[in-house]
Amino acid sequence: MDKLRDNFKQLEKKIRDEARQIYKNGSRSHAWDHVGRVYTLAVHIGEREGADLHVLKLAAILHDIGREAETKSNGGICHAACGAEMAAEVLRKHTHNEDLIKAVTHCIATHRFRGKNKPQTLEARVLFDADKLDSIGAVGIGRSFLFAGEIGARLQNSQVDILQTKPYSIEDTAFREFSVKLKRVHSRMLTSEGKRLARGRHRFMVNFFKRLHEETNGLK
Repeated sequence: MDKLRDNFKQLEKKIRDEARQIYKNGSRSHAWDHVGRVYTLAVHIGEREGADLHVLKLAAILHDIGREAETKSNGGICHAACGAEMAAEVLRKHTHNEDLIKAVTHCIATHRFRGKNKPQTLEARVLFDADKLDSIGAVGIGRSFLFAGEIGARLQNSQVDILQTKPYSIEDTAFREFSVKLKRVHSRMLTSEGKRLARGRHRFMVNFFKRLHEETNGLK
């Protein structure tokens, strides 16, 4: 048992070291600190749900390595699908365990909120929830503004018809992200622990954007 644990620790370190180099080239809103928070949340939820932590840890480390390709394509490339392919290449450098590779890449391929592929395994559902939790609440608000700054979006646009705005444009504000995605995240959680954690984060976020609307319209 100790040997198996040591072997996995060595594998995780190799994957972590390689992944960190990949994330250096990506956006700050999906950088290594985001990966670290998702990793912590995935382990927390996984322990409570009885998931395979070996699969979860590797999936969390690698889940956003396709982000740079999506950003450069202005959303034309799906980072989940691209990331799953990239993750398989990284994993095969360090392990011949195809079952592990398949389980990890399924988690990555299905972790996207707007993706068509749905999580089919417990580990994939846990990763989905962990990643979504980092998109809401206080940290989610911060990341939304960080992303808006990266693409040159303005501060607020609650006066416009959000349905007529486009991603990766000046109108792709934090408020737009809240309106088209973040306010629905709590209702899409897939695990009991994920749902519990999402409730408080959702309430905080709703109150924040209400206050932001009031302040930017001179009501406060």
